Amino acid sequence: MKYVLLFVDTEEFAAELQAMGPAERARAYERVYEWFAAHSGKVTGGQKLRDPETATTVRLEGGEPVVVDGPFVEGKEVVSGYAEIEVADLDEALRMVRTWPGCPVVEIRPVETSPLG
Repeated sequence: MKYVLLFVDTEEFAAELQAMGPAERARAYERVYEWFAAHSGKVTGGQKLRDPETATTVRLEGGEPVVVDGPFVEGKEVVSGYAEIEVADLDEALRMVRTWPGCPVVEIRPVETSPLG
């Protein structure tokens, strides 16, 4: 089963990461790299996303599309990256995510299979 893990940063998490010294921040990132290495057989893709300020959003709510700079969310949480995984089932995905050492929220979303391949 294919899933996408959406890694979500909160304002509090971002502030805590920013407040860390260089060595402590490097160790936090090292734990994330170790997590990806430990699950490399199941991770099939993914990327870290650039900061939300770099986003361009197109709103398609009736009428003409409206293009705005910035993230689409009006909240305090921002998707900072994603990973594509292939596992047996949701339980296996949950076991992986329970050991995630990074941001405090991970959304697990199944990938819809397309009739085109």
